[in-house]
Amino acid sequence: MDYIEMAIQIETDGETFYKEQADKYEGKEISKVFRLLSNEERKHRELLENFSKKIDYTIPEAKEEIDFDYLFKNEEDFKIDTETDPKQIDVYRFALQKENESIELYNKMRELAKDDEERVLLDFLIKQEQNHYKLFNNIVELLRKAEEWVESAEFGIREEY
Repeated sequence: MDYIEMAIQIETDGETFYKEQADKYEGKEISKVFRLLSNEERKHRELLENFSKKIDYTIPEAKEEIDFDYLFKNEEDFKIDTETDPKQIDVYRFALQKENESIELYNKMRELAKDDEERVLLDFLIKQEQNHYKLFNNIVELLRKAEEWVESAEFGIREEY
């Protein structure tokens, strides 16, 4: 299996995983995040497929980052989701790991790129996966801090964002 086939498989697996999570948490705010990511992974897969088949493709204009504050308008939206399933943080950690694996693969592929066209595509995919990684890292940090903090203010000073 060459690198492009591996990348297509990773994007396909990501699309499937995020869609399954979106369905599992349907009706909760986090479902929106998983649907968004599933759609992005599908687009990445299609880009890679078109690139490998030498079909004309266009790299979309990339957003700088996924807007975490837009997805979770207030703490209550997020709190409800995580309280219903305490193991949900494991899903986010797994996603974090998979996004990191994608970044590593795309960086290796970039080192082996034959031309600028290939490098531009890989730079786009690296940036996209880094944005996904940042999103899940923010979620994991939020949950980790929630687990560690004591709710009463009398127990000390808390780190500010």
